[in-house]
Amino acid sequence: MSSHMLGRTASGLFWMMRYLERMENTARLIDAGFRMSLTRSRTQRSEWESVLTTAGAKTLYMTAHDDYKTASVVEFLLADRDNPGSVISSLKLARQNARMTRTALTRDVWEAINGAWLTLNELIGTPKDRDNLPDLLAQIRQQSALVRGTINGTMLRNDIFHFMELGGLIERADKTARILDTKYYVLLPSSASVGSSLDHVQWEMILRSASAERAFHWLHGGEITPGAIVDFLIHDTRLPRSIAFCYETIVSTLEALDACYDQSSDALATARGNRDHILGSSSATIVGMGLHEFLLDLIDRNAGLSDVISQTYRFNT
Repeated sequence: MSSHMLGRTASGLFWMMRYLERMENTARLIDAGFRMSLTRSRTQRSEWESVLTTAGAKTLYMTAHDDYKTASVVEFLLADRDNPGSVISSLKLARQNARMTRTALTRDVWEAINGAWLTLNELIGTPKDRDNLPDLLAQIRQQSALVRGTINGTMLRNDIFHFMELGGLIERADKTARILDTKYYVLLPSSASVGSSLDHVQWEMILRSASAERAFHWLHGGEITPGAIVDFLIHDTRLPRSIAFCYETIVSTLEALDACYDQSSDALATARGNRDHILGSSSATIVGMGLHEFLLDLIDRNAGLSDVISQTYRFNT
């Protein structure tokens, strides 16, 4: 490809995948909150407040609600069309972007996205399906995987594919950091509970939310320690949802884009800086700095890279 794609097309492809990834990860956050709320009988406040905070939706939620009941929070994150980050809103925006860039997509990809919309819009719009929430959340993840598989199986590896890849990875790095940060906001009954079975259950829920439970046990056996989980989700480049994996792939994707356009971009330099920061951080550094502070910094750096990509490829023109 010798000339740049139109900025609005690149933006449409990038954001189509961000919204799809956001849909899937919001479903994962709901799953984490739901499972954590089952670990304690006395209060659900801490778990659901943590989920809303990490989703960046607490303020909006509190404008219309005065409690953290499971049914209210699930409905808000799943089906509330006034919540721009809800599953249904994210899917709607993904489909709008797919329609806008339809000529850049294979027929299979368009049909997979449209099919996901038709299937999930009906399921999410039917309150009786809340009775089996884990099944509904699994359906959302399956529809997302179907779209991703169709993209990987049918799209040419050119700049169109690279912009989609970038959108998905930027969103995934952000959400893995947020899912990991969920634990920060979840209050244990007392400091004596650190290291307790409840503490372990909550850490295991974090692994499940990132679909990393089986892989973690393969590598570490039955021993679950917070340090090992944090290290796995941040640093292990073999795990597709780890932040390091996302950044290794973001860098190689931006290198491919620079090769397409015969340039050396600020976006690539920024991504390399973020990757080096992540891979150069040890567990000891993170503990010393504070996991929450480290993750907030990471989320900020990731958002910064998204802005630089937008400027480099003129998304607003």
